[in-house]
Amino acid sequence: MGGAVSAGEDNDELIDNLKEAQYIRTELVEQAFRAIDRADYYLEEFKDNAYKDLAWKHGNIHLSAPCIYSEVMEALDLQPGLSFLNLGSGTGYLSSMVGLILGPFGVNHGVELHSDVIEYAKQKLDFFIKTSDSFDKFEFCEPSFVTGNCLEISPDCTQYDRVYCGAGVQKEHEDYMKNLLKVGGILVMPLEEKLTKITRTGPSAWETKKILAVSFAPLIQPNHADAGKSRLVHLPPVAVRSLQDLARIAIRGTIKKIIHQETMSKNGNGLKNPPRFKRRRVRRRRMETIVFLDKEVFASRISNPSDDNNNCEEFEDERREEEETKPPELKPDPPVNFLREKVLSLPLPDPLKYYLLYYREK
Repeated sequence: MGGAVSAGEDNDELIDNLKEAQYIRTELVEQAFRAIDRADYYLEEFKDNAYKDLAWKHGNIHLSAPCIYSEVMEALDLQPGLSFLNLGSGTGYLSSMVGLILGPFGVNHGVELHSDVIEYAKQKLDFFIKTSDSFDKFEFCEPSFVTGNCLEISPDCTQYDRVYCGAGVQKEHEDYMKNLLKVGGILVMPLEEKLTKITRTGPSAWETKKILAVSFAPLIQPNHADAGKSRLVHLPPVAVRSLQDLARIAIRGTIKKIIHQETMSKNGNGLKNPPRFKRRRVRRRRMETIVFLDKEVFASRISNPSDDNNNCEEFEDERREEEETKPPELKPDPPVNFLREKVLSLPLPDPLKYYLLYYREK
């Protein structure tokens, strides 16, 4: 489903359209959407459709429409340091956007039924980390994915601050989903054809809000044909970061602060030079005549034939003058990864520099 906003020419234009239609309403969500190009999660032969507000499915690979993802991101009310569980994590597109907001001290887990989709999601995650300049603008909470049916999660699993289910949930499974939440947590899921936000306000207290009508494929029910065989899904443990990893986060954070201070100092309290626009000439146009006839309106451009030569000569003179005075077109400077440049300039051994850069290709 989808089609609520116009198609964009690129990822930024798609986000502009989602903002204009009020599907994206907060700066954090906008930044996350702009940081990850939706087309990167499409197979190459289908990328022409990446910036349309439509769902996409190929085999087991599936992406919801951008307007759905933006409503989900807004409803989750994400904050740094929270724990997130994505049921039906698919390509990892949503999980990666969430990870940009959660930051390095959040928890980001996903459960996906199909092992081939898990492999696809890992490839896309690796591509984002290694090649995207956006990665260095954030501190990232990397998603961890496990294979299994999200209706068979082990009962001794930890509870989460935020939970999203990307498949249609029937009423009989509502309580199961609610029990995955901590008190104060938020669950967003398609419940009986409505995208629904449920907030756990107490051990047995809930607030429910219907967001919009949706159409999702239903959850696949567990198959208990193999009697006695355990199918419980064990979620990844909440691991404590190593001292080495914490040092990398701290060093990168310090360098970012230095870059920000240098930019503020250079631009005068962060005020950048105003953008330069090409000057446009205003040309004189022939008069338009509007004729009223029997309550109908006809508009036509009427010119005096004797003036045609003068008008053509005048237009030619204007065109020639414009060509002579036209300033050279200003091409935008290529984006600069200041964090990478600063790290590479440090008096450190190369292996340590590459570690600070997560061994990224760019």
